[in-house]
Amino acid sequence: MFCFKMALAVVSIFTAITVAYCFPTAFQELEETGKNRTSIKFLAIGDWGGLPYPPYITAVQKTTAREMSKVAEQVGADFILALGDNFYYKGVDSVDSPRFKDTFESVYTAKSLRIPWYVLAGNHDHVGNVKAQIEYSQRSNRWKFPAYYYELNFHIPNSQKTLTIIMLDTVMLCGNSDDFSDSQPKGPLREVDANRQLVWLRDRIAHSKADFLLVAGHYPVWSVSEHGPTQCLLQKVNPLLIKYNATAYLCGHDHNLQYIEESGVGYVVSGAGNFLDPDVRHWNHVPKGSLKFFTGQASTLGGFVHAEVTQDKMILTFYQAKGTSLYRTVLSQRKLN
Repeated sequence: MFCFKMALAVVSIFTAITVAYCFPTAFQELEETGKNRTSIKFLAIGDWGGLPYPPYITAVQKTTAREMSKVAEQVGADFILALGDNFYYKGVDSVDSPRFKDTFESVYTAKSLRIPWYVLAGNHDHVGNVKAQIEYSQRSNRWKFPAYYYELNFHIPNSQKTLTIIMLDTVMLCGNSDDFSDSQPKGPLREVDANRQLVWLRDRIAHSKADFLLVAGHYPVWSVSEHGPTQCLLQKVNPLLIKYNATAYLCGHDHNLQYIEESGVGYVVSGAGNFLDPDVRHWNHVPKGSLKFFTGQASTLGGFVHAEVTQDKMILTFYQAKGTSLYRTVLSQRKLN
């Protein structure tokens, strides 16, 4: 398995590895693969993590969950990408935390949302116990969080095409950020862990033959809102996205919906799952002409993204929780070098 080989390769550089940070590569099975299916569909939602006191959810989370269930039922969804800040404000303390029930299981109850949730950690999750969230994968049949960072591979039904999603831990890579002082992370807690993840990412993205390659993390590469572009990711991750023709980068962190396109890569911010923020203080800090869509207005009641990956394109649709789509764009299949 790749992770074991990689561990051997880097052990002499970074000292002994004590935690399984990455996850063996394998193809995920879609639950329904009929003869007429020709695409993969999923939802992407970030910053959906409720509140640490009763009722443990927000109005935005509740209305967004309801609209997610409708879109998943009517349009279709095979899985959900949970893009971090899963539990406000300090994550969970143990795998037995009641927050798993109060903020997750009791909120996303619709049958259409009882599908795999592929989870990554955000800065608020890292204040608590991320290992507990990983361990919860053994307690829930839909919570899929196998490691701090990992890779997902899918066959697009009735085709020879493939989709790969690389799930990152951008907090481990860049450091935690204090939302109440300076929004930029100050550097990783452990340099060895950050370097190990970066070595892994470089290898996976450089060798990927996937027809559609997505990278997901909590922090944005580009954002016009409160937190703005993440300098660490601009330096360490963005050059890889551009060099290897990644299809898109998906994230949360800023509590709104954004679509930015630059150098052939789509940058999706889907952080409107629990709070809304119309802040645009970094409007001029993204490449000129790259911002294609933004909304953080309270009137939307929340929002999320629906993606459909077909044999030759990826269709992204941005939904508001009050029941209509706001923006749609199409991304092409990768051109492999």
